Amino acid sequence: MTEWVRPAGTAASDGFELAVRPGEAEWHHSGLLVRTLLPGQSVEIDTGDCEYIVLPLSGSAEVIVDGEAVPLGGRADVFAGSTDLAYVPRNSTFAVVSAGGARIAFPHAKAATDHPFRRIGADEVETELRGAGVASRQVRNFGTPGVLEADSIIACEVITPAGNWSSYPPHKHDEHKPGKESELEEIYYFELQLSDDVPEGVKGNDPIGYQRVYGTEERPIDVLAEVRSGDVVLVPHGWHGPAMAPPGYDMYYLNVMAGPGTERQWLITDDPQHAWVRDLWNSQHLDPRLPFGQTGEES
Repeated sequence: MTEWVRPAGTAASDGFELAVRPGEAEWHHSGLLVRTLLPGQSVEIDTGDCEYIVLPLSGSAEVIVDGEAVPLGGRADVFAGSTDLAYVPRNSTFAVVSAGGARIAFPHAKAATDHPFRRIGADEVETELRGAGVASRQVRNFGTPGVLEADSIIACEVITPAGNWSSYPPHKHDEHKPGKESELEEIYYFELQLSDDVPEGVKGNDPIGYQRVYGTEERPIDVLAEVRSGDVVLVPHGWHGPAMAPPGYDMYYLNVMAGPGTERQWLITDDPQHAWVRDLWNSQHLDPRLPFGQTGEES
């Protein structure tokens, strides 16, 4: 493993099973907390100079802001469909409580301006079916420009069916090139499950996937990680992809991005060695297993 790979449990802090925060060594703009709440438990967060998203991974919850409880409908798990979520601005204090228990992700990013608290229903989440053939995947754009009004944070969920590749062709967004590429660091948080075609007798398997990150001559980085549920890969710079879901294992990942630019946008440059892959999609069909889930899952 490398400094950019955080296996489940190795980045626990302050009651969170995962804590990646802006301000760590060579990590500046984006962050992610994950907390499991037992029935009736709550957690309180002071946002400081960061804007936050409250995203149920499983279960439902309430966000309490200024004494008002805002319900988030939640979901059974990340493969089951979209979820209600909430945006909380910087310089705020909020609490999250779950009557029945829940796992909550808290993507966040450094912010320079204020935006109002907002609840986004699952039916507002925009779903994109991207790629074709074995590069088919599903993107839930809950925290992207055009869906969420925010200062800097960009966040989405990606579902990759077993046997498929996503984050492909490899691409990067680590330079400011107006109209062509934006400068963003990125967090990948993974969960995996057995796919529907796995025989019923297969029990107790530990689903795995793989993530690749590699750099340029000027800014080297070299990651090839075997990932499991709860693992994180950080992308400070460089080409990243593919994210590979082996046969038998469906892959989910949560992306959290932010950078130093004044304009909030996601612009990428494909690795020219592999950019031709996009042309293949014109003659291939979308994977018929997509979309996953029911709630908010119509493209």
